[in-house]
Amino acid sequence: MVLLHVKRGDESQFLLQAPGSTELEELTVQVARVYNARLKVQRVCSEMEELAEHGVFLPPNMQGLTDDQIEDLKLKDEWGEKCVPSAGSVFKKDDIGRRNGQAPNEKMKQVLKKTIEEAKAIISKKHVEANVCVTLEMVKDALDQLRGAVMIVYPMGLPPYDPIRMEFENKEDLSGSQAALSVITESEAQLWWAAKELRRTKKLSDYVGKNEKTKIIVKIQRKLEENDDDSCLNSPWADNTALKRHFHGVKDIKWRPR
Repeated sequence: MVLLHVKRGDESQFLLQAPGSTELEELTVQVARVYNARLKVQRVCSEMEELAEHGVFLPPNMQGLTDDQIEDLKLKDEWGEKCVPSAGSVFKKDDIGRRNGQAPNEKMKQVLKKTIEEAKAIISKKHVEANVCVTLEMVKDALDQLRGAVMIVYPMGLPPYDPIRMEFENKEDLSGSQAALSVITESEAQLWWAAKELRRTKKLSDYVGKNEKTKIIVKIQRKLEENDDDSCLNSPWADNTALKRHFHGVKDIKWRPR
C-alpha cells in the first residue's frame, strides 16, 4: 500500500493508504471525500460548542434582534419551545443573537462537550505525526457520535434551520461563508505530487512506480477554471505588435491605397 500524506497548501491534513494499482479517478474522489468530511466534523463541533453554551438556533427572522424588537414585531420562537434540552434548561444569553439562550444543564452540557472532544480526536491532524491513517469510515463514525450526543441532549430534535441539523441532513448552505472557501468538491479536486498533477485518467503506479512501500506527499486543490491562465492573453497590453505601434505613435492607423 502506498502511503499518502495529504496536505492543503503547506498544512498537513491526514494520512491515507491506497494500492499502487488504484485508478487516480477513484483516489482523487476518495481523498476529497475524507478531506470534506473532516471539514464537516469541524463545522459541527464548532456549532455544537455554541449549542452547549446557548441552546438552539433562533428562527432566521429573530436573529440579531433585541427582546424589545422581538416583542414589537410579535415574533415567536415556536421551534425553540418544542426543542428543549432533556433535564431542563439554564438561561445563558447569546450576545451574538444567534441562539435562544436556553442552554442544557451542566450534566447534559458535558455530554456534548465530551463527544465534541472525542470527535475532534478522531480527525486530528496529530494522526500524521503518529503515523495513523484516517479513513472515511472513521470520519463518519465521528459524525455518528456527534449525532448521538445531540439526540441524547435534545430528544425532540433541533429546529430545521439549526446548522447542526442541516449538516446532519446534508442540507447545509455554506454560500458566502468562510467555510465554503475550504470545501473542494469531488468534481473539481486535483491531486499534485512533485510539482505534477496526478491525472485522473492514470493509475497511481504510473507516477510512483510499483513499490507498495512508497510514501509520498500529495496536495489537494481545486482545478483551475478553464482559461484562467490565458485569459489575459486577449488583453491589448499582451499584443506585442500593439505595444510597438503605441510607442511609435502609429496606434490604430488604417492604411488605404491611393
